[in-house]
Amino acid sequence: MIRTLLARAGLVAAAAALVTLISAAPAAAHGADAPDGTDYRTRTTGVAPARPGLEVRVIEAGARLELTNRTGHAIEVIGYSGEPYLRVGPDGVFENSHSPATYLNRTITGDTALPAEADPAAAPSWRKIADGSTARWHDQRALWQESAPPAAVRAAPDREHRVRDWTIPLRDGADPVLIGGTLDWVPPPDAYTWWAVSIVGLLAVGALGLVAATAPAGARALSALGALLIVGGALAVVYPVGRELDAGAQGVGGVLVGLLSGQIWSLLTGLGAIAAGWYALSRRPAADFVVALAGACLALFAGAANAAVFGRAIAPVPWSPEAARVLVAMFLITGTGATFAGILRLHAASRAATAAPPVETATSGSTTAG
Repeated sequence: MIRTLLARAGLVAAAAALVTLISAAPAAAHGADAPDGTDYRTRTTGVAPARPGLEVRVIEAGARLELTNRTGHAIEVIGYSGEPYLRVGPDGVFENSHSPATYLNRTITGDTALPAEADPAAAPSWRKIADGSTARWHDQRALWQESAPPAAVRAAPDREHRVRDWTIPLRDGADPVLIGGTLDWVPPPDAYTWWAVSIVGLLAVGALGLVAATAPAGARALSALGALLIVGGALAVVYPVGRELDAGAQGVGGVLVGLLSGQIWSLLTGLGAIAAGWYALSRRPAADFVVALAGACLALFAGAANAAVFGRAIAPVPWSPEAARVLVAMFLITGTGATFAGILRLHAASRAATAAPPVETATSGSTTAG
């Protein structure tokens, strides 16, 4: 019994692993610098003096700043040595190839090796990097770059701390302008609590697989699994949409481009769970296997992939961190629970088929009358 159950679990796991391997390259290429969560809250306090049409906001859970310039003329972002770094205006976004910030800001850690041409004292050499009037970049002045938290945080990690106020200089023609902001430490939540809730929940959902599939309650259990997958799949589509919005995507078109280029497998996971749910509700052949496979993918790509929010105070979504944790817990509960339930139902169906008496075939014979 145990050997057969493990074999069926292995079949589902192998199918899920195949999907994981197929999707690994595109998934890894997206958002390599976008954090799955952080304990540092970055906020902007505005631009001074104010410039109508000039807007700055924090995106990607504080990992980047976004500057949109609709003033009708160019605005320069000043680098770490006082040199021009970015130029944002009606003709597009340009970076100065002589600015060290051009290279340091390519990663959130700022550990890019500087080329020989990086010389803040040299005259700017502008290179166009984007159309439009919006620039997004990492800025070390708005981030905490050390591996260890500040001393005040280490002394009292259970309460919020103001790490620093920060400013980033701009230049509007010959006029100096400043972006102002704050960086705070926010105590992280208790990850163990969220994992405990998820485990209890997934065991409850998995227990649906113990209901005999041939009984009326077994059909209702399959319908319940299907409904859970539809809800979980729909929310699994919403979550990557939220990440794209938090990363600065503008409008429906911008969100779609971001999803298709960077989070295609997260999107397909949600859509696949919805399709599997409808399949289960229709009680089609092999519904148990489809439920188990869709659940495994949901647990992997929507649940485990975003589980960092269980232990981080700030989530990379435009809603509250608590809501993000609830969603991720639902992905784990629904996905893993559906996987266990599907495997148990497959095993029960196999045992029933084995225990059923063989069907005798009728044979025709000839009788003779004497």
